[in-house]
Amino acid sequence: MARILLIEDNPDNLELMSYLLGAYGHTVSTAEDGEHGVEMAKRDHPDLVACDIHLPRADGYAVIKALKSDGSLIGVPVVAVTALAMVGDREKVLAAGFDGYITKPIDPQTFVGEVDRFLRADQRGALPEPGFGETATPTEIPKARHAEVLVVDDSPTNLELIYQTLVPFGYEVRMAESVQAGMEMMASERLPDLILSDLHMPGEDGFNFVRRIRSDPRLTKVPFLFISSSVWGESERETALELGVTRFLLRPIEPQALIKEIETCLATRRDICDGDDPRR
Repeated sequence: MARILLIEDNPDNLELMSYLLGAYGHTVSTAEDGEHGVEMAKRDHPDLVACDIHLPRADGYAVIKALKSDGSLIGVPVVAVTALAMVGDREKVLAAGFDGYITKPIDPQTFVGEVDRFLRADQRGALPEPGFGETATPTEIPKARHAEVLVVDDSPTNLELIYQTLVPFGYEVRMAESVQAGMEMMASERLPDLILSDLHMPGEDGFNFVRRIRSDPRLTKVPFLFISSSVWGESERETALELGVTRFLLRPIEPQALIKEIETCLATRRDICDGDDPRR
């Protein structure tokens, strides 16, 4: 795997790119302005640098000039990751010295592969394994296979992060950006095996969502997980428990921790369906 430096001032983009590269085994370091990025590249000598063009303190053109003039960084590929879309922008970027060009918004399903093209074969990423690095074989996670998860969150970034975490483990993931969209999805499609929902959303919040779920006889046994960036207060926990919430998760959460929580909830659901009491 490779050591990759990301130079990007948008927190959402930085989080998504870091997550995707890390999930495929790369070691990621980050800088949020051009000057800091140049300093880190000269100090750490990464295997690849991915750099935005519009950056504070020093833009991408200043960054590429500084990196390509440093003899110790010869051979280190520098790839522009940018939203520039005017005619001639790509040519301008490559003429400035960048080794490649990836457009924004990035596609989470292809981004790692696009970056890997600039790395040696032995440095390229690998699909996430169970436990992300722990010894395991596909047969050790059969309960993850083919389960369907409905994810409801008003943040596209959060949806993508969860999608990219679950799909490599065999889950089918459906995504909705509002409570109403989630309810409509369940009315027109088959029911999910598990629901993962944000708590704080505009319009109807997560509490109202779980009320609607638990009032539907078809969904009473479907595990319902809350995930939030806010620390859970005691009153929120009590309300959630009264409404039948299965788990409370706090962002940020490690991918392997999220997988473990979901597997545990699905196992509990099977016990209930088999007539066992998981509270024993």
